Amino acid sequence: MTIVLARIDSRLIHGQVLEAWVPYCKATCIVVANNEISPVQKIVMQAAVPSKMRVNIDKISEIAEQFSHGKFAGERVLLLFSSSHDALEAYRLGIPVTRLNLGNMHAGPGKLRYTSTIAMNAEDIDNFQHLTESGVSISVQGVPANRETRFAKLLKRKIPEC
Repeated sequence: MTIVLARIDSRLIHGQVLEAWVPYCKATCIVVANNEISPVQKIVMQAAVPSKMRVNIDKISEIAEQFSHGKFAGERVLLLFSSSHDALEAYRLGIPVTRLNLGNMHAGPGKLRYTSTIAMNAEDIDNFQHLTESGVSISVQGVPANRETRFAKLLKRKIPEC
């Protein structure tokens, strides 16, 4: 098992992931680790993925258990989280994330916009700093054609409206 991309994207499985990231990373399996997905959302996301691709959507603790038991052996895994909290929880449960891509983090109360697609609050920044201090490399890249921006550089250019 190789995690070819670990990404935070509030939208989880959607067209950009399927049409840009999957072919770019040559992913063979999409794994969504999220504690709040409803059964209906799960069915809709599974239906969006081409039938030749393996997809697994489950709670973070279940995904961590599956990783530890080798469920994804031989797969090129594209791992999706919806938030910084989920990524940190997954890391703490032993999912072997060494690099984390920030693709889309929705705006909301108490959040500041750092790019056109990334809005964060103090908890997000704290979560990312824990991951960075643990050795996880974090960057922002919406699609493969975009230039990658390091997380530390991102913090210097917040856009004060959200």
